[in-house]
Amino acid sequence: MLKVQNLTVYYDSVLALDNISLSVYEGEIVAMIGPNGAGKSTALKAICGSVKPTLGEILFQGENITGSQPYQLAKKGLCLIPEGRRIFTSMTVLENLEIGAFIREDKKTIQEDIEKIFTLFPVLKQRYKQRAGTLSSGEQQMLAIARALMLKPKLLLLDEPSLGLSPNYVEIVFEKIKEINENGTSILLVEQNARMALEYANRGYVFEIGKIALEDKARNLLENKEVKRLYLGEI
Repeated sequence: MLKVQNLTVYYDSVLALDNISLSVYEGEIVAMIGPNGAGKSTALKAICGSVKPTLGEILFQGENITGSQPYQLAKKGLCLIPEGRRIFTSMTVLENLEIGAFIREDKKTIQEDIEKIFTLFPVLKQRYKQRAGTLSSGEQQMLAIARALMLKPKLLLLDEPSLGLSPNYVEIVFEKIKEINENGTSILLVEQNARMALEYANRGYVFEIGKIALEDKARNLLENKEVKRLYLGEI
């Protein structure tokens, strides 16, 4: 579904990604873990078109999308939920969902999809008239995911979905991610909570200073001694 080949990204003269390659197959959850500043979020931004790569190419469903604009990729079914959620805080929950579907042409089915969203996230149905800025951090993260689902993505990119959430909401959000995946959406995520990410993922990539240091099935990474020591808090 997604194939990133020999991707290099500079921020001015600073090398952020150094010749990385990764893939996501249809139906997978793939996690990217590693220290802050290792290039994980830059990889997501390059894939979704908000950062331009210096070298390399990005293929989505067999099409070369390198250099495409984010709105073009959203129409193709590739959508990013950025770190910090970026919901429209002054708008209601319902208005956020409606604006999430702004590029869709099938206007008649938007209301049906909103009802599906409310089935997946019942708390949003309870709060649909409420301004998004008054929601809890966990509810805002659910809204950010729900708004992205209004684009009916084939591949969902998530940047730090558990950031700033209570342990209870972390569990809830990851269960929703799993449910979304089981309903047919492939997922590529960057996550600071390495254990949680690997417990839910099929495969994982470990980043170190702009490079991919390790790639394996998620269950194998959970048992890897270096991953345990560096990212799982085990000695």
